[in-house]
Amino acid sequence: MGYIYLLFLPSLLIFTLTASTVNPLEKNAPPDAFKQNERLGRGGNIGNILYRFETWDKKREQEHLDLIKEIGLTHVRVNTGPFAHAEEIPPYTLSKDFLERLDWTIDQALSRGIAVIIDNHEYHAMADDPMGKNDMFLSTWKQIAERYKDYPDGVYFGVLNEPNGHLTPYLWNYICADAIKVIRESNPDRTLVIGPGRWNNIQQLEFFELPEDDRNIIVEIHYYSPHRFTHQGASWSQGSEEWLGTTWRGEPEEKQAVMEDFQFAVDWAKKHNRPLYLGEFGVYEKADMESRKQWLTFVVQQAEKNNFSWAIWNLMGTSFGIWDESKNSWIEPLKEAILPPE
Repeated sequence: MGYIYLLFLPSLLIFTLTASTVNPLEKNAPPDAFKQNERLGRGGNIGNILYRFETWDKKREQEHLDLIKEIGLTHVRVNTGPFAHAEEIPPYTLSKDFLERLDWTIDQALSRGIAVIIDNHEYHAMADDPMGKNDMFLSTWKQIAERYKDYPDGVYFGVLNEPNGHLTPYLWNYICADAIKVIRESNPDRTLVIGPGRWNNIQQLEFFELPEDDRNIIVEIHYYSPHRFTHQGASWSQGSEEWLGTTWRGEPEEKQAVMEDFQFAVDWAKKHNRPLYLGEFGVYEKADMESRKQWLTFVVQQAEKNNFSWAIWNLMGTSFGIWDESKNSWIEPLKEAILPPE
């Protein structure tokens, strides 16, 4: 018996020491936002696929996701329009069709190893009437958050695309804080992606406020500068026809302007210890191909130099993206601009 006891004693001691170091009430730490940002890496926006269902082509979307994975992109920012699919009276219940379609898209992406940002793209409605739409905004986020609370950390929540208009930077700070509280009720460890006011403008970072005790947030910025170049000929930009023919050739002063803009963001991020995500950028198709290629190449180079994750706008659309649906092929000069051959 004494020999057996001596053999058992070390094992008992190890178990006791191990057990004493484990706190059964201790929760796992939330994901590190900087590592989550690295995980996003390179990606693209799947533009507005959840506004209208009549154009939904499951087979084509699967093919697009396969193409996205094939060229090495690691995440998609899925642009959703929940207000169009919610009841008009409280509690603004989201339709089953909307949620099941979003489920399908997320599951398809995750099955391919592609991370997903669920981007709330109701920026027009929130800009026009932020206080009138605030209850719907918070309620729809509550529903989405609860639905995906058990999904892996490869799913991120993009709280609101491009606050603007009547949703001023000052008001956005308050509404954003309320949205974070609603989401955190069911998703205390979910990585959030949130940007400043005035269209996620880099210069608005200095007026942007986030809860200091919530470190699981990636800060989103958008970049379309110089606007007269990137939006030439775009029907929704007033006066854009007059900008046709504007070029961008990577002259020293052109590059300097981009570097200064990005440095402003870097300085802010270092001061506040937040990772940065370039959630939208691109050049409208009316610009000449060489200028588009030059601008995209330099912006991506600078983004990666400064450790931004990024997603090009409307990835699979010709207007800003790098895919030509009519030819069923990548637009090679633009694809090489954002993903240069190794």
